[in-house]
Amino acid sequence: MLRWTFTIFLAVIVLSAALPWLQKLGLGRLPGDLRFRLFGREFVLPFASTILLSMVALVIGKLF
Repeated sequence: MLRWTFTIFLAVIVLSAALPWLQKLGLGRLPGDLRFRLFGREFVLPFASTILLSMVALVIGKLF
């Protein structure tokens, strides 16, 4: 269980660092991604981008 927690924590750090670069590619702005502003903060719920990245990871996993 500790290994999975560490893996998820590491993935969140890597994706957070790569977020500005991924937004330049259009991820986070796909139809199905929700953006809203609440109390002066902007929140992003990237549902479509998550599905797209999961499919890409699945294809890469199947190839290797």
